[in-house]
Amino acid sequence: MEKKKNWGNLLENLFVVIMAFYPLRHIGVGIDFCDTGYNYANFQYMGIDHMDPMWLFSTYLANVAGNMLTRLPRADTLLGMNLYTGLTVSILGLMGYFFCTRKLGMPKWITFVGEMMAISLCWCPTALLYNYLTYIFFLGSCILLYLGLTKEEAGQERQRFYLAGAGVLLGLNVLVRFSNLPEAAMIAAVWAYDFILWLEEKKEGKARRDQGRRGGFWPRVARHTFWCLLGYLAALFVMLGHIHLRYGLGEYVAGIERLFAMTENASDYKATSMLMGIVTDYLENLYWVVRIGIIVAGGMVMFWIADKLSGFSKIASILQVSVRVLWAAVCGAMLVWLYKREFCSLLFYSYDPIRRPCILFLMLTMLIGVIRIFHKNAPKEEKLISGMLILVILLTSIGSNNRTFPSWNNLFVAAPYTLWECWRFVRGRHFAWAKSVLFPVKAVLLTFLSMCLFQAAGFGAGFVFAESTGVRDATAYVENNEVLKNIRMNPERVKWMTELSAFANANDFRGKEVILYGDIPAVSYYLQMPSVFNPWSDLRSYHLSAMEEDMAQLEEEMEQKTGARPVILVENNYALYEESAVEGLRTAGVGQKKIDSIQGDQKWQLIVDFMDKYHYRQVFRNEKFAVYW
Repeated sequence: MEKKKNWGNLLENLFVVIMAFYPLRHIGVGIDFCDTGYNYANFQYMGIDHMDPMWLFSTYLANVAGNMLTRLPRADTLLGMNLYTGLTVSILGLMGYFFCTRKLGMPKWITFVGEMMAISLCWCPTALLYNYLTYIFFLGSCILLYLGLTKEEAGQERQRFYLAGAGVLLGLNVLVRFSNLPEAAMIAAVWAYDFILWLEEKKEGKARRDQGRRGGFWPRVARHTFWCLLGYLAALFVMLGHIHLRYGLGEYVAGIERLFAMTENASDYKATSMLMGIVTDYLENLYWVVRIGIIVAGGMVMFWIADKLSGFSKIASILQVSVRVLWAAVCGAMLVWLYKREFCSLLFYSYDPIRRPCILFLMLTMLIGVIRIFHKNAPKEEKLISGMLILVILLTSIGSNNRTFPSWNNLFVAAPYTLWECWRFVRGRHFAWAKSVLFPVKAVLLTFLSMCLFQAAGFGAGFVFAESTGVRDATAYVENNEVLKNIRMNPERVKWMTELSAFANANDFRGKEVILYGDIPAVSYYLQMPSVFNPWSDLRSYHLSAMEEDMAQLEEEMEQKTGARPVILVENNYALYEESAVEGLRTAGVGQKKIDSIQGDQKWQLIVDFMDKYHYRQVFRNEKFAVYW
């Protein structure tokens, strides 16, 4: 037994080491001209001087955490920042592992496989701390809620600590990302669990016992809700007080008001659009659910008939083996059909290999959760975690315009839970009449989960985020840029950045203010040039009126000689349009959609008018960038 225990501890230590370092596998691969460097620039130049107040305050705690990371050793490089932010995924994996094994009692090997799957499916760049800090606080609040509700017998003091702590984390999450407000709906799990306790007490004849301070449904609900709400409001009060002292509460309110106003231009951020995006993903995936369901139903009928015939046949064992072999062939054919019909693919540099399998995996998790909640023999603790996971899956995607993508970036408990429940179902004992009938269900379930694990492993090994797609052919390095040192990327991007970096170094651009335009905000960080107002000024959420105000303030400062003349760096298509209008863009192979967006771009016209007024001239040009000074 001692030998077995030592082996188990050694294996678990290996699991922990792998989960800690596996998320760092791609920190030296690829550069992204949009999200990654944009967030790092905001971290480095945090404050209302170089950031849009809307972005500063709507993701305040993420920016504070990012700014703290920039002060660590080697944080002035992309490799260093990728390392530090990548550790957030390591934290999530380890939190999920220890919670599932220590508190939920899941087998270590199943939990490890589930965590590796969850880590592999993290498509979002770790530079987006407002996502990963959200997941950390959300997971932490779920753990504390679970402990607070299931450990009531441990004493009131500890329970209050857990529930208030969960409220604190959910309150802080609103400051991590303002759209985390819907996470307050986790209180529904508290009420549901209290209702389950009340039903069990009533069933056992204890409903009237101690109906005073601790007993009964309503006193318990009121007590639990009070402590959760107290922690939630306390966190908001402290953080808003801090913001008020540092920036003034009026600045915060103005920034959040701008957040709500952005839906005028960015319609995909409207609540209805975001919710419809989530619903659409699930509805579209019903196409596959129905067809796989028909296959399963056909198998159940076939096995039922075979089971009936075996009772009258002398070759019952041969018949049973035959239908199992046939069903194995059907499962293999189903896999071929799924790949053939592009349910998933092997193009692991894109989202295609995992998008539909992940949505179906989410649906499976929620289905299992509903079954366990209403299963009369399921322990109340299992009902609680099942309900909490359904809420986590649904709430994670709310507040994002990425449909269900955020939910399959946050499977650090859901993935182990689903694998565990499926493992229990496959190995479980059933009524004699159900054994053969359920065989095709189990076979298809194992086939689907095997495919999911294979697709997740391939995606985890091959996908690196770049402009919402993936990095390909990362074989070269930029040698003349310290920020990009030791980052392997596409040779074409190496050429672009080498030429731009050489020009920036020759003209001592480091530290100079810049206006960027054309989906290239990351250049602010890569060249170490703070933005005058918003590094991603062409982003739809940055309203035209806000840019007009910022440009007017810049002109005023330049007229009064209190502000320096900024460098203007744009994506080459905008420079090409200014030189030869539509014909030049078409000759260069630019699509009509991009041409239309440039033609009607009022914010770009503001920059053009500004350059004309202050006599800017083009001083650098390559295939990707153009610089005016």
